[in-house]
Amino acid sequence: MIPVAKVPEPDDFDGEVRTPGRAWLKANPTVDRPPALWSGHTQDLAEGFANLCGYAAMLDPTGGTVDHYLSCKNHRELTYEWSNYRFASGTLNSSKKNADDTVLDPYEVQAGWFEILLPSLQMRVTDAVPAAMRAKAEFTLKRLKLRDGERIIRWRQSWYAMYKSGGLTLDGLRQVAPLIAEAVDKVLAKGGVAP
Repeated sequence: MIPVAKVPEPDDFDGEVRTPGRAWLKANPTVDRPPALWSGHTQDLAEGFANLCGYAAMLDPTGGTVDHYLSCKNHRELTYEWSNYRFASGTLNSSKKNADDTVLDPYEVQAGWFEILLPSLQMRVTDAVPAAMRAKAEFTLKRLKLRDGERIIRWRQSWYAMYKSGGLTLDGLRQVAPLIAEAVDKVLAKGGVAP
């Protein structure tokens, strides 16, 4: 995870999503699955996240999804609120499910809280995470399988392999997988060669 600035609400969001969404919620109090009126604004959210998954901190080639940080199941009233949306890969959004604020909010993460280790490509929590947030940060890694989940490691491997083969420059790697680029930078700063 890397710091993400809060994405401003699009001008047409209220008229296209919030107002009709609240009306739907009121008219359908017992229906579990609300219509995805927010989907037309996925790209607005993605651009605000530099097209990087808010949890994996990597470009998601599948296009990503809108994550309701506080789930529709537990916080129905926030279903159509822009302030509750985060950009995430579909895989991580599915892993998060209804974990809500037991996982870190991408908007609260600060620089240097997480790092990628080479050559394993595992993510770890650093000492920069405040003591009061460490348990939540560790839980986030576990719940979302960010530390060493098979899918996430393969995803990191694909970007790293592209960099190592010359298909991506280090600047390109910074754009699609900034934490992997930071790991490479650390190795290079010590005079080493990225493994």
